Formats: sequence, structure tokens, C-alpha cells
Amino acid sequence: MKFVIFGLTISSAWANGHATPLRGMLKGLHRQGHSATFFERDVEYYAAHRDLSAPDFCELVLYEDWASIQPRARAAVRSSDVAMVTSYCADGLAACRLVLDTPGPRHVFYDLDTPVTLAALEKDGLAIGGGAHYLRPELIPEFDLYLSFTGGPILATLEHRWGARCTAPLYGCVDPEVHTPVSAPPEALRCSLGYLGTYAADRQPMLQRLLIEPAHRRRAQRFLVVGSLYPASVEWPANVMTYPHLDPSEHPAFYAASRLTLSVTRQPRRDWGYTPSGHLFEAGSCGRPVLTDPFPGVEQFFEPGTEILVADQTAQAEAAFELCDSELARIGAAARERTLAQHTGAHRARQLVEACEAAC
Repeated sequence: MKFVIFGLTISSAWANGHATPLRGMLKGLHRQGHSATFFERDVEYYAAHRDLSAPDFCELVLYEDWASIQPRARAAVRSSDVAMVTSYCADGLAACRLVLDTPGPRHVFYDLDTPVTLAALEKDGLAIGGGAHYLRPELIPEFDLYLSFTGGPILATLEHRWGARCTAPLYGCVDPEVHTPVSAPPEALRCSLGYLGTYAADRQPMLQRLLIEPAHRRRAQRFLVVGSLYPASVEWPANVMTYPHLDPSEHPAFYAASRLTLSVTRQPRRDWGYTPSGHLFEAGSCGRPVLTDPFPGVEQFFEPGTEILVADQTAQAEAAFELCDSELARIGAAARERTLAQHTGAHRARQLVEACEAAC
């Protein structure tokens, strides 16, 4: 198959959760004999943190504005087998219209932010011109296939509430060639609990319970938070080190240096469930144990207590800290085995092709 994709970014993994899973899936498509062209608007903040300017597994087209790229985009869609638009695409509405007005390829929308999209649609989607900046409610029934980063009940809502003709989950994934075990991580990153995530107000209460409060109680231990946009009002204990950013190439070392890695779910994703954070797969691929807040469907991806640890209270987090090193190593090894068996970019690439074929 020949895929043409209009999306947010694959050139920069900075401050977004799209680039890493898309890279893994596109690499999987390439190795399975398919081809892909990815159109991305060249914006300043991603250009300043670009870590993949010339991928060898797909064609990357960076453009300054839609008008300049539209003729090339139209030609690419006409010659494709699958034409896809993703959530948060900078020119999402224009790309949707171009894709849907071109007969021939399968028309696919891939929502990597489904709870956020539906919240926008519910808020003002029925008003004239309402909806998300990348999708309008009247466009949804026109797509042959609506793929969702979130599974579970949200798929039925897409069909019955918003008229999606065909839906399928396409979860996050990891590239195991990028996220590999690291035997000697740098001392500067070593900690009892490490957290990688941009500030979000709805995540902060859980971060308070699972990291900040334990840090107050365990002054002799070191904690690490990597992420940007945290307001000055956040009071970090003295034993919590903070970094604004780590390059994606440093993430495996970050996981290896953390005795435990913390994952905290955004509230809309926690409400709907069935939306595993990419950090679960990344840390799992690196063979590291993860402590996550609970969300519906977590057991569909990793078995609690065996392949992942789950907590939503400070006491539960502290119980995880008390586990011996051999038990944490066992959990990390089990997570790696599960990740490599079910959650790689190669698996998602096959699922994407199967979903497109089933929707034909």
C-alpha cells in the first residue's frame, strides 16, 4: 500500500506524543513493503527541537503554508491507496477536505487525541463552524475509517453519536530499536522515581500524591521530573531534581536510571480509559518497571502486579518503593516481554493495514 498522511509532526518529538508512535509505525510499514509520505507544516517550535529531519523509512514533506503545498498534496493523494489525516494536524480541515474530495484511496482519520476531540465536538461541535480546529462533526461520516488512539467504549460513541462509518483502535507503540535497555545510565539521572511529562493541571493532583508527597517523606531518596511549562507555583521538595527537556535519544537512559518510572494519565483519557501512555511502552521496551495511576482497561495492555504497578494513593506508591530490586527487575522483564510481543511499531503497522483492508 501507498500511504499519504497529513499530521502534526514526526520530525520533532519535543512536547508532543505524536512523533514517537508515528515513527515506529511508519518504520514498521516500510519494513513490511509499504510506502508513506508524511506532510508536516514547518513550525518554529518544532524546527527548534527537530531530531529527525530526514527519515529513511518514509518521505517527509515539510511545508511553510497550505497554499504552497496543495498541488503536491493533491497529486500525492490521487496516487495513494490510503489517504490519512491525523488529529492536531496544523491544516487539518483543509487536509480533510482534500482527502475526502479525492476519489480512489481509502479515506482515514487517525485520532491520537480522541477524548480531547470529542470534548471539543461536544462543547461547540453542533454550532456552525464548531468542533476541533482539525475536524468538524459533519466530516466524520464521510471517512471510510476512523482510527482511535483510545479504544473501549469511545468507539461506540464515535459510531452512534457522531456517525463514524467504521472504527478501530490503533494504540500507541514503541520502536524497540530506539528504546532498548541501557546498562550504565548517567549518574545525573539516577533516582528512586522518575517522571517524564509536560505540565498539565489535570495531572498535577496525581503527581502530588504519587511523587511529591513521597519525596517529602523520603528525604534521603532522589526524585526526578523531566518536563516543561511547570508554573512557579509548584513547590518541589529539595530532593526533586527538575529538567525542562531531555532529547528523545536520552529517554532510554532516563528509564534505565529510574528505579521506578511514573506515568500519570490526563483526566479525559482517565475518564474514557483504554488509552495507554506511550511511556508505558517505551519503559517496557527498555525493560524497566512502571508505576501508573489506574485507568479503565490498563489490564488489556499490561497485567497489574505482574507487568506493571498501579497506584492512586501515596501509601500505594510507597509500597511500590519498598519492593526489592529483584522483584522490580522481574516486573521490568515481564513488561519488556509483553511489549515486544504486542506493542511495537511493527504490530501497529500490521493492524493499520488490516483495518484499512477491512474498511475497504
